Amino acid sequence: MKITETALPGLLILEPDRFGDDRGFFSESWSRRRLAEAGIDIDFVQDNHSLSATANTVRGLHFQRPPHAQAKLVRCGRGCLFDVAVDIRRGSPTYGRWTGVELSAQNGRQLLIPAGFLHGFATRAPETEIIYKCSDYYAPDCEGSVRFDDPDLAIDWALTGPAILSPKDDGAPAFRDLDTPFGWAGA
Repeated sequence: MKITETALPGLLILEPDRFGDDRGFFSESWSRRRLAEAGIDIDFVQDNHSLSATANTVRGLHFQRPPHAQAKLVRCGRGCLFDVAVDIRRGSPTYGRWTGVELSAQNGRQLLIPAGFLHGFATRAPETEIIYKCSDYYAPDCEGSVRFDDPDLAIDWALTGPAILSPKDDGAPAFRDLDTPFGWAGA
């Protein structure tokens, strides 16, 4: 497995090996042992799977507050998406900065997002599936969000048409109003 650090400390791109032939491929998408050997020790407790019917569907930017903060391991099962993480760890040298990675069924990349980041994605193709592991269970009383198109974040989603949003995401608050519960522990 290839592991690439991003400009945001703790945010990693994982590229599992694929073994292919004329039938298709096999890939070990997650292995606790392999990640532990690379110094990554996260206990995932829940898998989520979502389907977006059309391109330009935007979900996010979301997070969960402690005590149910979540790390996520995100991949694309079908189609293509642009996955984004924003550092919201108060005191971090990269606070408010974002990184985006194209994840597709074809490229097999995954994004490992630690707790302390906003997360969202925009679909690039119809019938796109996102599959992700979470380190804590969904807790509605701990969820928070920020507008995906907040000008203070200036995320370039490279949409090819109007964003398709849920009412909840369309009404998300501004980044400047975020009272982040996360602090920077240093690296």
